[in-house]
Amino acid sequence: MTSTRFTDDPAPARLAVGVVSAGRVGTAIGAALERVGHVVVGCSAVSEASRHRARTRLPETEILPVEDVAARSELLVLAVPDSELASLIAGLASTCAVASRTIVAHTSGASGIGILDPLTEQGIVPLAIHPAMTFTGHDEDIARLGSACFGVTAADDIGYAIAQSLVLEIGGEPFRVSEEMRPLYHAALAHGSNHLVALVVDAVAALRVGLEGEELLGQELIGDEPNGLAERVLQPLLSAALDNALRRGPAALTGPVARGDSEAVATHLRVLEEVDPQIAAGYRALSLRTAQRAGAKSELLDILKDPR
Repeated sequence: MTSTRFTDDPAPARLAVGVVSAGRVGTAIGAALERVGHVVVGCSAVSEASRHRARTRLPETEILPVEDVAARSELLVLAVPDSELASLIAGLASTCAVASRTIVAHTSGASGIGILDPLTEQGIVPLAIHPAMTFTGHDEDIARLGSACFGVTAADDIGYAIAQSLVLEIGGEPFRVSEEMRPLYHAALAHGSNHLVALVVDAVAALRVGLEGEELLGQELIGDEPNGLAERVLQPLLSAALDNALRRGPAALTGPVARGDSEAVATHLRVLEEVDPQIAAGYRALSLRTAQRAGAKSELLDILKDPR
């Protein structure tokens, strides 16, 4: 095995990879790296769920304490929640568990390489490699990595070359994010992905109420389980709307707010309030932003202002 510790090659052939920890992201990245010939030589896993995930996705990888994973690694992937990353790095630095010239890559979107300073001072190669993808813990996670973009931050051109090589190997598309822009980058992704989920779940909940009791003969009853009739009604509409927004920008706006139909919007607010005041509040806030995007007249903006 070619070792990164004893070569100046920015893209060594194969790496001994350690993963901390065996969560959704870490095991997906570990499995993707193994598919292209790298070897995951150790991973940490504490909970039973993470241990099961490690055994399923990385069946030949030994589950070890964090310090042992670090000691074995030429590439150490830190895939812990954002809130745990700084303390993990501090602990690794205090025990000198990571050898000099080890590549250490964290997967946090919110942080750049500055958070790795305690280890960088000990001679490691710091990388921030964030997959712009949501992870569910299911089989599709690994496949989705192949179509994902990865936000990369590194200390120098050698670091960027290493990160680019790793991302391209697993089929992803790397792009640079400067250290100072990491918080804004992360905010944009969270705004788009997390709030999209909340929006869709609200739309499904409202539609379930509207359809309940109106099922056709032989059609499944409207229930609370996912992937039902309400979801199937919304899926092609939402997919088309997302595709249009990404390809056409603000020109993709349609519907009563974009048309300035104040009466229809007022009716929507009334019926959604009857279903769930929180859904109505979400509709009001998003409609106001839509109206601002569309340059709506004051009459519609007045309807959408918070009544409190």
